[in-house]
Amino acid sequence: MTSEQVADRTSVRDGEGSGKEASEGYQRGLGNRQIQMIAIGGAIGTGLFLGAGKAISKAGPSLILAYAIAGLVIFFIMRALGELLMYRPVAGSFSDYAREFLGPFWGYVTGWTYWLFWVVTGITEVTAAATYVQYWNKSIPQWASALVFTVILYLVNLISVKLFGELEFWFSMVKVTAIIGMILIGIGVITLGFSKAGDTASFDLLWSHGGFFPKGIGGTLMTLQIVMFAFLAVELVGVTAGEAADPKKTLPKAINTVPWRIAVFYVGALIIILSVVPWTEFMPGVSPFVAAFAKIGLPAGAGIVNFVVLTAALSSCNSGMYSTGRMLRDLALNGQGPKFFGQLSKKGLPLRGTTASAALMLVGVWINYQWPGQAFNYVVSFATISGMWAWIMILVCQLRYRRKADRGELPQSELKAPGAPWTSLFALGFIFMVIVLMGIDKDARISLYCAPGWAAIMWVSYLVLKKRNPQAFERKDYSLAAEEVSEAV
Repeated sequence: MTSEQVADRTSVRDGEGSGKEASEGYQRGLGNRQIQMIAIGGAIGTGLFLGAGKAISKAGPSLILAYAIAGLVIFFIMRALGELLMYRPVAGSFSDYAREFLGPFWGYVTGWTYWLFWVVTGITEVTAAATYVQYWNKSIPQWASALVFTVILYLVNLISVKLFGELEFWFSMVKVTAIIGMILIGIGVITLGFSKAGDTASFDLLWSHGGFFPKGIGGTLMTLQIVMFAFLAVELVGVTAGEAADPKKTLPKAINTVPWRIAVFYVGALIIILSVVPWTEFMPGVSPFVAAFAKIGLPAGAGIVNFVVLTAALSSCNSGMYSTGRMLRDLALNGQGPKFFGQLSKKGLPLRGTTASAALMLVGVWINYQWPGQAFNYVVSFATISGMWAWIMILVCQLRYRRKADRGELPQSELKAPGAPWTSLFALGFIFMVIVLMGIDKDARISLYCAPGWAAIMWVSYLVLKKRNPQAFERKDYSLAAEEVSEAV
């Protein structure tokens, strides 16, 4: 097969000139700037704004190193995803790649697990949002705020995908502006010495209170679960592939910005915060950004930051509702989920799947009612393990794809992951290490208790569905050779 034939074949699979959109009926309404900001905003959520407070108290300044190393792993994961997306940008993303390279069962498990991840993450984010509301008024029950936010965000997702992208653009813009503003103010406090924190603010605070590793290497390692949770959702750009106006152009740009995003928004922000406020003053459940502004003596600034982190939480939950509807529809179209979820609205939105997911997110309201103090910790641990499953699938599928492409069975990707397969293998090893550490941490161990139960549900339901609809679980051959035979016939 010539290179021209390969290009033609890839174009058909992407929906160009085939009469059938690769987006499977979705409207490609997400432009370049929206995709870029969704990618940036997806990595900035409650994990940084709320979860970092607990991590700082556990590891001290060495948390900066933990974010830097984990950020490098995330970059390896995103470049692996980029290689797959440039090979075949589809709305099903991770589950679709799992079907192709690992088999229908793995696609089934990945699709439902990623759907579950976003449902649980939605609960996490709405929990965090309810916590932030109490900054202004502690008399408002946490569960009541969670209920209101869930309903509002569901209504937002009844709008067109283009407007969804626009809202996410401005949500992300607020977060980015706030972090950059905090960094600039912090630098001013450290270098010029203004405000009441100016007398003590110094980069020396990074090692003057027990050293850079005050809790030892073990303390740093035990924060990796929290750190990895902070990066969950960076892979959301893969779900937007079916609705991106120009995926071949916009997705690589979004993926290649990962290193500087992590360097500025995580590593840079933490360096400044911990140089303004000694790590010993941070407490779990208190936003490091709010604590920093309070230390500087800007109470209004603390209120503004609290509003920003509230926006961050709602933005992430909004993204969750967006992705859950798409994942349910992908499963339905492949016969691995209820056909009910396969229909789109007149505006090209999977409202049935979004509605069902939003209803389940209301479980978060009950969690906030029953355990308002522990709700965040419970859902964070389970969201982490289910989210990391998507990363594992991305890496394994990329390794399988690279081998097939190198043998000439599949077309080469336009965005190859640098250093692969070694970078992908390193990332897999790192993820498995984090899972082991979660088993050691009593607070995170609950997610590992839940994982076998979810696996059993997946296996039993797979056997039942396969018996009822064997065709939905037949393995498809995507190779160039198979397509040549099909074209010849």
